[in-house]
Amino acid sequence: MAQGSSIEWTEATWNPVTGCTKISPGCKHCYAERMAKRLQAMGQERYRNAFRVTLQEDLVDLPLRWKKPRIIFVNSMSDLFEENVPDEFIIRCFSTMQAATQHTFQVLTKRPERVVDLAGQLPWSPNIWMGTSVENQDYVWRSKQLAKVPAAIRFLSVEPLLGPIPRLPLTHIDWVIVGGESGPGARPMKVEWVLQIRDRCQRYEVPFFFKQWGGVQKKRTGRKLDGRTWDDMPISNERRHGQTQEQRSLAGVV
Repeated sequence: MAQGSSIEWTEATWNPVTGCTKISPGCKHCYAERMAKRLQAMGQERYRNAFRVTLQEDLVDLPLRWKKPRIIFVNSMSDLFEENVPDEFIIRCFSTMQAATQHTFQVLTKRPERVVDLAGQLPWSPNIWMGTSVENQDYVWRSKQLAKVPAAIRFLSVEPLLGPIPRLPLTHIDWVIVGGESGPGARPMKVEWVLQIRDRCQRYEVPFFFKQWGGVQKKRTGRKLDGRTWDDMPISNERRHGQTQEQRSLAGVV
């Protein structure tokens, strides 16, 4: 379903799919899984299957009826490129995004290799941003896969950041979000890990957004880094495209 969002880097959510399967360490304490089980216990029909993948067919065209322009996070309660989501359904969702030109859509996946496989069948209109999650050094390959996708804006969600990533690949990346894990069992995030990424983004002129320190009580730990908030957004990627090949190559070194 579509609704307003408290997520700092977006304005609303649209969930034509609910449910997912865990594939990497960042999934261990999945907030969406906790929420889905809670909603099932409350009798919410859309979460009758709890966190099993469920296609919400009647919501595919919802953004077309949502007239006020918004930045929309696609599938905050799932992953559009999860293995059990049919290719045809993904294409339909992208067609809706292409037609809903009044909105900007932020699609985030932990499966960028599937995005690459389907890229030639998808309409990559300028209002569709494509992102992938990179939680530690073992998953920097996702950034390199994302770089192959012909999206207008490509972004990395480094959340939860679970370890140091000293040379995060930034080739053809237009935005980086960093955040610590929150909620029950939250794993700690070190300041130096965040600063490494912040400094690298600044060096290569990639907008940097710091979402939260996280922890069991994330409101108490807040969002400030070096005494301020960091809310950069990729308003335009023209400056990034103007970089020299040497700069891009350096940014992509692992």
